[in-house]
Amino acid sequence: MIETLKTDLGGSKPSQQPSLYQPPKCPQCTFRKVWRDGLRYLVDGSAVQRWLCRRCGYRFSDNAAVLDKDLHTSGSTSNNCRVCATAKRAKNSASRRLVSVENAVEGEKRAAGAAEDNHQGHQRKIIEFAWWMKKQGYAESTITSRLKILKTLIKRGAELLDPETVKEVIARQEAWSHGRKELAVEAYNSFLLFIGGRWDPPRYRRIQKLPFIPTEAEIDQLIAGCGRKMSVFLQLLKETGARAGEAWRLKWTDVDYENRTVRITPEKSSEPRIFRISQKLLDMLSCLPKTSTYVFGNYSIRGFARSFQRSRKRLAEKLGNPRLLQITFHTFRHWKATMEYAKTKDILHVMRVLGHKNIKNTLVYTQLVNLNDDEYVCKTARTVEEASSLIEAGFEYVTDVEGVKLFRKRK
Repeated sequence: MIETLKTDLGGSKPSQQPSLYQPPKCPQCTFRKVWRDGLRYLVDGSAVQRWLCRRCGYRFSDNAAVLDKDLHTSGSTSNNCRVCATAKRAKNSASRRLVSVENAVEGEKRAAGAAEDNHQGHQRKIIEFAWWMKKQGYAESTITSRLKILKTLIKRGAELLDPETVKEVIARQEAWSHGRKELAVEAYNSFLLFIGGRWDPPRYRRIQKLPFIPTEAEIDQLIAGCGRKMSVFLQLLKETGARAGEAWRLKWTDVDYENRTVRITPEKSSEPRIFRISQKLLDMLSCLPKTSTYVFGNYSIRGFARSFQRSRKRLAEKLGNPRLLQITFHTFRHWKATMEYAKTKDILHVMRVLGHKNIKNTLVYTQLVNLNDDEYVCKTARTVEEASSLIEAGFEYVTDVEGVKLFRKRK
């Protein structure tokens, strides 16, 4: 292997006589050790050896290395014919065209190399920024989202060390909402804090919109139409109103089968909560395989979310209901909060259910309920078992009529 490398570098094997032809010096740095870099074919059919300097990376060709037996045996040499030679130095028009093409190719290679170096520099900065946020105690979801935004800005032409280009790229994103642009500004603010930079940030303010609230029938259709694990996950969101990330990190040790409760570990500085769940959800959880510490598996939720989107689209087409396409994981949280406030009219109770620390975040759900339009589904129960099942399904007791208990639940 070593002798082969010596031969490629222009040397000779110890057992052989050295060749009359020696590799040329690099025209740029005069370094003698060069790599063979393929052949350059001339218009007359002859081939010229190309070289690559091992020290400076300069490419050039040498007419002394024409692959012709007579030239090798005679040992004749000629002046170096470099790739970057001017057109005046070329011997004929064909050679001039060849030099022009090679100069263009060489320029493209240098530009590509510069772009590659710039890309690698951005990649290093992104990795360093991610580790800085990790040390600063940022949540994993925050780190992931901010890195994704910065990578998108780089891909669309932003220079992270030039705030003006970042402004221009953000301003050109017509498809982005003001909320997404505000997130992009926040992400770049964090990056500037990391590198010690400053800028005059653009001002974007997200437009507040009331969340979409589906009917319970639509939610149940979506749960019933998904696969086993997805159905359990959606049923958990429906009964607890937990965030998708909170439900995804549910461990088997958080499920209390005896008391029929689940313990929610909060995210985004929320409060921890414990919810009593229905026997239906408990039975669904029992059917899942216990192959991991986590109920839904120890992998990223992003792939799980894409699977939900495919199932949602299929069900929306099958049932002819495009409203299903508006249901996301977070929609279950909005639905739970709206139903709890409609049932109790107690905003502090809803605040505790959602785990909010600031009641301003909870007050939005008071605008989603029409208090003058109280429509209910009524059920009756004659036995304790029937009454228990109705209460577990969300019905509330109203009164007794002729020995029959009446229950109701808001539509």
